[in-house]
Amino acid sequence: EGHEQIVKLLLDKGAYVNAEGRYYCCALQAASAKGHEQIVRLLLNRGANINAKGGHHGYALQAASTTDHEQIVRLLLDKGANVNAEGGDYGNALQAASARGSEQTVRLLLIEGGYYCCALQAASARGHEHIVRLLLNKGADVNIEGGDYGGSLQAASAEGHEQIVKLLLDKGAYVNVEGGDYSSALQAASFSGHEQIVRLLLDRGANINAKGGHHGYALQAASTTDHEQIVRLLLDKGANVNAEGGDYGNALQAASARGSEQTVRLLLNEGANVNLRGRRYGSALEAASANGHEQIVRLLLDKGADVNAEGGEDYGSALQAASSRGHEQIVRLLLDKGADNGTVD
Repeated sequence: EGHEQIVKLLLDKGAYVNAEGRYYCCALQAASAKGHEQIVRLLLNRGANINAKGGHHGYALQAASTTDHEQIVRLLLDKGANVNAEGGDYGNALQAASARGSEQTVRLLLIEGGYYCCALQAASARGHEHIVRLLLNKGADVNIEGGDYGGSLQAASAEGHEQIVKLLLDKGAYVNVEGGDYSSALQAASFSGHEQIVRLLLDRGANINAKGGHHGYALQAASTTDHEQIVRLLLDKGANVNAEGGDYGNALQAASARGSEQTVRLLLNEGANVNLRGRRYGSALEAASANGHEQIVRLLLDKGADVNAEGGEDYGSALQAASSRGHEQIVRLLLDKGADNGTVD
């Protein structure tokens, strides 16, 4: 709890009211985050800079908004806090309150001129449907871009909030909007394993072969995280099994690196090219060898994988990958299958 008398004593003894720290930046931000209204008033009366910037929260207003202390938010605004000051983990106070799900604080900040920025995305990611509705009713742009997710639709899709995804689409969210870590909402839902959202997005016209982001495609995203049912669904709906792009290069390489034997079998049965060159590992065989997935190595070899295929960013070949990572059984297997160990007869 706040120790108001000690704060008074320290100030009376010459403590600098705007002294800067680490996590909270300053005393005013700390008191605001913890909800100590009387200490906030005391600090302001002693000259605390209401718009001092720093720390994880950025500003006192954002600190109070993050922790849902509406009365302190109101006090700070009345005393001249900048409602749209940018900084801290959430970017601004409205985004912080939206992420928290604090409806009254959100309403207050909007009345005081709070800028939407990524507030809709924050509420969508956290699953606060009532805040999403409020922001949309107040004019928030459903397709505004920015932040880690790229947009609100990607955020809701990644975090599995189906009702918010439906709401955003009904309010005009562009189903194929691009941006953020996942590039598209379909890729976000596929990576995170939210099958019903994947189905919903496809029903609303999502481009199943849209390319972008770390994973390249929705199929590769689902293969990377071993969501076999989503892989099957995407293939049934027309996903290109040999599409090239993303960190792993293709879906087969992603599944092989992950060690997802059933997904590897599924992709091969659907026509995946066992020798398709990739990016990080060069081939699916190299990916499986590097990560110690012996059964997948055997499967790929049985399906015609080139034991001496070269490429990739880290190792150069399956044998080099297995040797570097200390997978003795795979090394023996590859040698038995004719891998070139570089020796001269």
